[in-house]
Amino acid sequence: MSLSASPFNSLDALRQRFVAGLEDMLARHDGLGVYILVLANAAQDPELWRPLCEKLVRRHLGHAAALKTALRNGAKIEAPEDDLMVFLKLLAFGLDADEFDHLQVSPSREIGAWEVQFNPLRALRPARMSEARVEGIMRPFDLNGFHFNKPFLAKEILWQGELAGKSARLLYNKFPFAPLHGLLAPEPELLRPQFLGQELHAWAWQVARRAGAAIPGFGLAYNSYGAYASVNHLHFQTFVRARPLPVQRLEFAHASSSRYPLPVQRHTDPHSAWLQLDQLHRQDTPYNLIYDAAGVSVIARARQGEAPLQAWSPGFAWSEMAGAFSVSSRADYDDLTETAIERALAALRVSARPE
Repeated sequence: MSLSASPFNSLDALRQRFVAGLEDMLARHDGLGVYILVLANAAQDPELWRPLCEKLVRRHLGHAAALKTALRNGAKIEAPEDDLMVFLKLLAFGLDADEFDHLQVSPSREIGAWEVQFNPLRALRPARMSEARVEGIMRPFDLNGFHFNKPFLAKEILWQGELAGKSARLLYNKFPFAPLHGLLAPEPELLRPQFLGQELHAWAWQVARRAGAAIPGFGLAYNSYGAYASVNHLHFQTFVRARPLPVQRLEFAHASSSRYPLPVQRHTDPHSAWLQLDQLHRQDTPYNLIYDAAGVSVIARARQGEAPLQAWSPGFAWSEMAGAFSVSSRADYDDLTETAIERALAALRVSARPE
């Protein structure tokens, strides 16, 4: 779907476009990849689930029957290996039409200052580069790698047009972990790697300020290379929350706060934020960013691979570093403790590095 007007003019407009785009995608494309994307997005939000559930059940049963017939006849299965593996795992859930609601994401549970949600579909996400140990905070753009200009992603575009003076493309996230979760790529045709310069930092600041004024709870998130960015093509992630993230809440608003397990700098003007980002670049230090209408939270952190993975998490990207965790195990959802979360975050403090 391609629309010229900004998708961030109001919450109703954004939600309507999300639903309309998912319905259109499901109607126009019958592949496994589209089915998985629509299912995962609908499961994240009850207001998306209601209008889409019946169609998803029919599509699920149709794919299951087609796969069964193909396997019995020894026919070639026309689907990418990643999508086929995800669908086989879905079949292992053993769901019938009356059990589809079990795939919906559970409401977040508060554990002290933190949030945890149970998202069984998130466990099906292919790892891409998010599980790799990396060096440095920048890698050259790889035209042969995964990026947002791939032709097969055209059907996953929610909107593209001009945004805050630049061309931009908003895609659905195939395995979302936040309401109205999108992937926003500024000037994707320029093939920039995931390394944030001052110009696009200022652009993100402006987008977050304008959209946040129109849509309460809107935010832009950024994972630097080495901070669990899963795609090395410059992009931000969009989300809308009814309540601020833990890192955005008053008790964590200042770097002097002793309650947050990691040092967080909150900036209310783009220049001071850029000075810190430039210093982090010079120090080769990865970071996660949360932009909103009032400013940006900068979380410097250890590079992925420097601290051991937690058994209950595939890795800490922007949402986890901001205090909102998605787990794929019901036991972890029920049993995770405040102490375990705070220790895991504290383990990601940056080791002292010379400038």
